[in-house]
Amino acid sequence: MMSVSMLFSILSQVFPPKPRWTANNIPDLSGKVYFVTGGTSGIGKETVKELLRHNATVYVGARHPDAAEAIAKEWKQLTGNAVRVLALELGNLKSIRSAAKEFQAQERHLHVLINTAGVMQTPDDMLTSNGYDAQFGINVLGHAYLTKLLLPTLLATTDETGIKSRVVSVSSIVHHRRARIDYDTLRGDDANRLRLSAYDRYAQSKYGVVVFANELARRHGDKLVSVSLNPGNIKTGIRRYQNTASLHHRLSLLLLYPPELGALTQLWAATAPETADFNGKYLIPWARVGQAMPSARKPEEGERLWNWVEDQTKNVE
Repeated sequence: MMSVSMLFSILSQVFPPKPRWTANNIPDLSGKVYFVTGGTSGIGKETVKELLRHNATVYVGARHPDAAEAIAKEWKQLTGNAVRVLALELGNLKSIRSAAKEFQAQERHLHVLINTAGVMQTPDDMLTSNGYDAQFGINVLGHAYLTKLLLPTLLATTDETGIKSRVVSVSSIVHHRRARIDYDTLRGDDANRLRLSAYDRYAQSKYGVVVFANELARRHGDKLVSVSLNPGNIKTGIRRYQNTASLHHRLSLLLLYPPELGALTQLWAATAPETADFNGKYLIPWARVGQAMPSARKPEEGERLWNWVEDQTKNVE
């Protein structure tokens, strides 16, 4: 049963107070290297723009590099700084490995990884190229694998600079719908997968994001700051698979905020001096500390997901 404090926390995320922290509070990021997924649209695009505006070196992992290069010209005009584009398909484990290798061939340091990309309520028959349910395969497995591949660079950066690198993982308020991961629903050929609705599979994936972020915090908190967050209910293209005629969709449109606000919490996590000791925290809109599902903090939940990711990716070449 949901506690009263948790209920109030959820309501305050749906109707957040006016932000006290804005992008104008971002310090100068000269010399800092960022890797952002989902950076060509929605809150990811706003995030990249602000990082560039504050002089960070930014790499964007993009499913469609040609389209990303066109957006890069827009960023250059707006900020005066250039972005680096890497081909990255989070639903393809080989593509993830290639992107990580390409990044590491170009950079010795990685100060912050921002895992923003995601899909929501995908059609039942939509799978990743490796056969996983699209939502868990992209939102959780894809980002977890990318994070693990880039982990040596993140840790080495901490060792060289004496400042902890950060990993920022974007979850959602809907992760509160789940209290565990049903491991017999994650692959396309799992007979039980479709007993979960597309919305519940989305909630499960966002729950998995929190679980993995917490496990990363447990395992590497001596050298990393790992946080997960709810960016808020934001008007972006992630809702493109929703049934636009449904009452749920129509009502949700009344509660949506612009991407500029949606980017605030992850920018806070990724840049602010005051969030440098937030390892294991769950953040909520706009730029506040909140409460994740208690079960997502259980060590046994994190260890099982970590081991599952390792098992699924051990033979990628």
